[in-house]
Amino acid sequence: MESVDTVVISALVQLFDPLHFAYLTGGVLFGLLIGILPGLGGIAGLTILLPYVFGMEPSLALAMMVGMLSATATSDTFPAVLMGIPGTSGSQATVVDGFPLAKKGEGARALGAGFAASMMGGLIGATLLSVAIFGIRPIILQFGFAEQLFLVVFGISMVGILTGRSVFKGLASCCLGLLLGSIGAAPATGDLRATFGSTYLSAGIPLVIVGLSMFAVPEVLDLLRRDRAISEKQQLGSGMLDGVRDTIRNWWIVLRCSAIGSMVGALPGLGGSVVDWIAYGHVVQTSKDRDSFGNGDIRGVIAPESANNAKEGGALIPTLLFGIPGSGAMAVLLGGFVLIGIEPGVGMIRDDLDLTFTIIWSLAIGNILVTLACIALTRPVAMLSTIRYAFIGPFVLVVVVFAAFQATRAWEDVVVLIVLGVLGVLMLRYGWSRAALLIGFVLSARLETSIYQAVQVYGASIFERPIALVLMALSIGVIVVTFIQRRKEAKKDNPPELLRTRNSQIAVSVLAFLACGVMLASTMHFGFMARIFPTSVAIGGLVLTGLVIIQQLSSKPSVPELADTAITNPTDNSFLWPMAWLVGFAVLGYVIGFPLAAFAFTFAYLRFVGGVPIWKSVVAGVCLLAVLGALSEFLYLAYPPGLVPRSLDAPYWLGG
Repeated sequence: MESVDTVVISALVQLFDPLHFAYLTGGVLFGLLIGILPGLGGIAGLTILLPYVFGMEPSLALAMMVGMLSATATSDTFPAVLMGIPGTSGSQATVVDGFPLAKKGEGARALGAGFAASMMGGLIGATLLSVAIFGIRPIILQFGFAEQLFLVVFGISMVGILTGRSVFKGLASCCLGLLLGSIGAAPATGDLRATFGSTYLSAGIPLVIVGLSMFAVPEVLDLLRRDRAISEKQQLGSGMLDGVRDTIRNWWIVLRCSAIGSMVGALPGLGGSVVDWIAYGHVVQTSKDRDSFGNGDIRGVIAPESANNAKEGGALIPTLLFGIPGSGAMAVLLGGFVLIGIEPGVGMIRDDLDLTFTIIWSLAIGNILVTLACIALTRPVAMLSTIRYAFIGPFVLVVVVFAAFQATRAWEDVVVLIVLGVLGVLMLRYGWSRAALLIGFVLSARLETSIYQAVQVYGASIFERPIALVLMALSIGVIVVTFIQRRKEAKKDNPPELLRTRNSQIAVSVLAFLACGVMLASTMHFGFMARIFPTSVAIGGLVLTGLVIIQQLSSKPSVPELADTAITNPTDNSFLWPMAWLVGFAVLGYVIGFPLAAFAFTFAYLRFVGGVPIWKSVVAGVCLLAVLGALSEFLYLAYPPGLVPRSLDAPYWLGG
């Protein structure tokens, strides 16, 4: 039997064989494209690749699939920073500080830091994967339902760090997210909760819709109403190399967050959607100067990006060793293993060690290749942040709607996008934590399922498991420390102008209160197992939103529950007209089909809002249709159909 050293070296040499390297490079390039396109991500990319890997030589297929995964986790930084749109679920936290940096004219710096952190995180994740292959198996086996439950609780405890000055608002936002996540079939009984007779809602609201609604739609509409460039300084700032140097200076953050990403990613079913938030919360909690976070702090880019890439190495640990997918993407990867004749498990170490190290080397080299490609593209792509947003906003809105429709390929995707988009706009203006809502939504189903599993398996003995107790202690510690910090920060004075929009702010809080009440009422007729989770969360939401309202009724502007991003012009409701454009586009698309509506919308916006000449507006609309057509053809994406084209039995590229 060959020694481990020999196997490691031979796997590396094989990977640099021209044919193997070509497949790895192809996977990286494909992942680069997938990551840039909002709302797709690794799951969509792997799903597209699966038909092509059937019957392929295993080492070639693995190089291509793992190369694509590593690239997706890096290239998703582009839309997160430049457009405020999470390219994948793992780049959601990057938006919080990355997009404000682009607004400040430092888009290139943010991208440079993000790519450098991604590469380092990916390499650390690959290193830990190689070590874990032999040493971490006993530890992973200790994580039962109880430990997974308290890890989810620990993730939720991080919400307090992202609440801003108002703890009540932040926790209420988290409750709203938990309630949104509980819509649909109850995990324990299958009862349909809060669906209101809708077949679409029976499967729950897709994550991509919530992510786009909370971050993409509000930020895009805000930029459209201001009618200026993303970068407020009309320049790229200090540049890409300064971002790389920022990452090197913050190497300790990279190391810590990469370790967090690897460990959380190794826990089945959890890491892919929350690891970036845990890393972001960690760096905020451990920093002495926290005020700059959320307003363009480079550390807020470095932390989630390093964790996001490191999680891929961690997620491969249970996938390879136990055949248990560490994330949704890993579940699809397992399907790829079946297609190429690989059986995950102990045999990956005993019989297929060469393939195991092919995966590890592909992960490491793929991270290096995609980082080099992204850094090379940083300056030209970052130039987008200096263009007047009226010229690129309509294209972004079309892409957002197109990406949202891919969630379930039903028109309800677009309807929910707009409804939750309005909520996102209100939360953005009045200081409600959109990140807290998103975290609550992501962890809702996992939390409810983990509670059922842990109670049924362990009962009261759940509190006798050492790892679970440690995680519980950490969660309580984070909540207590955060509450104390927020109490101190709450003593700062707010501008007195906040009182001028107090009635509007109270109205939004009342709407949140009523939403919790409706959810509570809609679940009362279900059995105990189906209603206990949403009922408990709804009651918590009623209490928290009630406290917010009571605080807002105070006549003191220093109350932290008062917030308005438009205090300089509190009567400004100009976000209504870009929302009207979005709604009009959706309605038009429903009637005449997405392709024609996209052309008409782009042409009309550029011509009448942007002041672009007619012929240039036409050319822009045609180019957009060409891009959408290519995406639909080669990535097997669907256009939202229209009533008229369908009645005329028109081809799909005309909305039929």
